[in-house]
Amino acid sequence: MQKTNSADKIWDSSSIESKISLVKSQGKKIVFTNGCFDILHAGHVKYLEEASQLGDFFVVALNTDESVQRLDKSPARPLQNEFSRTHVMASLGFVDAVVLFNEDTPKEIIEIMTPDILVKGADYTIENIVGADWVIKHGGAVKTIEFLPGFSTSAIERKIIETHKL
Repeated sequence: MQKTNSADKIWDSSSIESKISLVKSQGKKIVFTNGCFDILHAGHVKYLEEASQLGDFFVVALNTDESVQRLDKSPARPLQNEFSRTHVMASLGFVDAVVLFNEDTPKEIIEIMTPDILVKGADYTIENIVGADWVIKHGGAVKTIEFLPGFSTSAIERKIIETHKL
């Protein structure tokens, strides 16, 4: 079996359309999710692996550093820069492609890719998932996945801060 270089999985925004067209021409079912994935933990890995099993080709869109800073998160976020986050994500064997997006939502990238399955955590309802209407309108499906209890980047960040206050 040939190993894939993780850097090859990181798609430049200018090549997304041509690369996704190639994947679609191969008849592969495309699964898409997005997030910051700032500190990769067991909860993320379970979620991502489960999402990847819903199709043949799994794409993860990551917020750029700039877009993470615009989200309602700690002012220290992102804790890891986008270079680090994309390379860590691309190193996961069940992730086929990683793309960065700088917008506040992944709506634009979802419309470019039009995945077969759009996945988010179960803390979202389909009505609140950005791009759900587009995916459904184009014959796709929207799925939610339960989180692994007790794991969150915010909790890890709090624990680090509390530990350093001692």
